[in-house]
This record gives sequence, structure tokens and C-alpha cells, in this order.
Amino acid sequence: MALEERRVTVANEKKIDQVILGLLSHESLTGYEMKKRIDTMLKYFWSASYGSIYPALNILEKEGLVSKCETKENGRDKIIYTITDEGKIHLKEWLELPVVKDELRYETMLKLFFGCEVGKNITLTHIQNFEDKIKSELPYLQGAVNTLSHLQEEDTHKYYMLTAMFGEKVYKAYLEWCEEARKVLDGVENE
Repeated sequence: MALEERRVTVANEKKIDQVILGLLSHESLTGYEMKKRIDTMLKYFWSASYGSIYPALNILEKEGLVSKCETKENGRDKIIYTITDEGKIHLKEWLELPVVKDELRYETMLKLFFGCEVGKNITLTHIQNFEDKIKSELPYLQGAVNTLSHLQEEDTHKYYMLTAMFGEKVYKAYLEWCEEARKVLDGVENE
């Protein structure tokens, strides 16, 4: 397959493939460990379920982009996945492509958009719940920025820190927005 054809193919693939390859580019992992990293390290900007991870791993293995090693640990079967050289090339090609789509999807914003149907009090409750969630997660982002700022001698940590810094700034902006939104709704009659 010509490089340009492959680039188009790579651009149209599901991003879970790239998430898996990216995680495996740092270390070999089980499917469970991948899910755990997605739910902790990537949770502020990406999510995935076991139902998407394991089918993607099977396809990536069939395509020769990852290999698996079956072992036993504490009497339990364990499958460890490792990125292949072809997988590294595939990931690098995807990383070099322009971003196809950035999207932000918050159910809270969807409910606020149609908030006139339920009125001020319910909308204020949604805003408060959103604010509470942001306040509970912001310290983790701030902790990550603080920790990673001391580990910058390794290039990988610089890239991790950039995503944590982005999250911290966005979450602070969300908190500002919550205050402003409440002020706007103060002028709305209760329905």
C-alpha cells in the first residue's frame, strides 16, 4: 500500500486503535491495564470501554501492529500486549496527520441549551453539579502539573505535562463560567 493510501486509511480508523498503540509505545500492558490508564491518565480528554478495547486489540494483533504474550501470574492467565515495529510506524504516521476532528461533548451543556423547557431552578442544579464535578477533579490535574513539572528531564513527561496544563486551564475556565452562568440566570424569572 502506498504511503498516501495508508495515510488516508489511518486517518479514517477508530481512535481507540491509536490510543492503544500510544499506550503500548511506552510499555507493554494487559487490556485491564490499558483501561486503567485510560480511566486515570487520559480521562480528562478521552474515554474507552472494555467493549471497545478488546475488539480493537484483536484487530490490531491480526494486522500485526501488536503482539500478545500469554503468561500466568499468581495462578491466573494473563495476556500482555506489546507494540510491534509496524505498530510504531502506524502510530507515527497517524501522529503526523492533521487533526481530523476535535469535539467537546457535555451532557450538561446539552441540558442547558434546552434549559428553558425546565426552568431556572433545574438549570441551576445542573450548573451546580457540573461545578462540583470540576472542583473535585481539578486538584488531580493541578497535582499532575506539579509532579510533571519536576520530571521534565525526560521528554515523555513534557508531553504529558502539556495535556495536564491544558486540563487545568480549561477546568479553571469552567469554574469561571459557572459563576457567570449563575449571574445570568439570576435575572431569569423562576418557572
